[in-house]
Amino acid sequence: MRLLVTGGAGFIGSNFVRHILENRDDSVVTLDALTYAGSLDNLAGYEDHPRHTFVEGDIRDQELVEELMADVDAVVNFAAESHVDRSIEGAKSFITTNVQGTQVLLDAALEADIDRFLQISTDEVYGQILDGIFSEDDKLNPRNPYAATKASADLLAKSYQTTHDLPVLITRTCNNFGPRQHSEKLIPKFIQNAAAGKELPVYGDGSNVREWIYVEDNCRALDVVLREGTPREIYNIGSGEERTNLEVAEAILAAVGGSEDQITFVDDRAGHDQRYALEYDKLTKLGWEPSWSFEEGLEQAVDYYL
Repeated sequence: MRLLVTGGAGFIGSNFVRHILENRDDSVVTLDALTYAGSLDNLAGYEDHPRHTFVEGDIRDQELVEELMADVDAVVNFAAESHVDRSIEGAKSFITTNVQGTQVLLDAALEADIDRFLQISTDEVYGQILDGIFSEDDKLNPRNPYAATKASADLLAKSYQTTHDLPVLITRTCNNFGPRQHSEKLIPKFIQNAAAGKELPVYGDGSNVREWIYVEDNCRALDVVLREGTPREIYNIGSGEERTNLEVAEAILAAVGGSEDQITFVDDRAGHDQRYALEYDKLTKLGWEPSWSFEEGLEQAVDYYL
């Protein structure tokens, strides 16, 4: 299979490109604008791989996207602005990239008669859930600008499958962590701060709950959905590994050898969702299961960032 991977120099995208090149015979074209969150360093060692081509460019560039789309069989769209805090400060780039950029990709995929279009989404499109878990049939209720733009992209992709019969698959994943994640994100930021003796700023009282998945497990799941998933379907990707933000901070301090005195509680983020949790039975029926515990993944992450 010939894949176009957008946002493939970012955190999850670069891990996915590496996973494919190491475990499959596919050829990969990586398209990335190399904004602050994307870096060629994330693809180090794979720049000259015989089955890999890197193209610097933006998914909003219609001419470029159409040119690349003409030579591939499937698209995996990771390209997105993805930091909630940044979206609260200013939503414009989230709208133009996450929504308009997805529209450019969908139009090009339709014109090129692509076999599969995998839209990478997030559990945040469901909003918060205080008890229980979200299934793929639950309604969308995004509560911050980032989540709203991702939900918009999901609905746009679904509309192309309904209106134009484009073979779209959508995945919604819980919080990823692992190598090559930008240092503004919670786990790499806390690891580096803990090791340097700096404060770990925890929003509110630290009781907000997230479900965490090691990035390699997510990449395996995406690979399975790409090949075995049924077009027109949505697949949640979860782990069952729920932790409060305070528990994450404490686990990182214990792993690094820091002091809990480094934890500092700060004003809560606007519209901060209390809890996310996903049901992922549809995915396990395709033969996938998570293989990394939170503790095992955290050990790898600590080794990487230090």
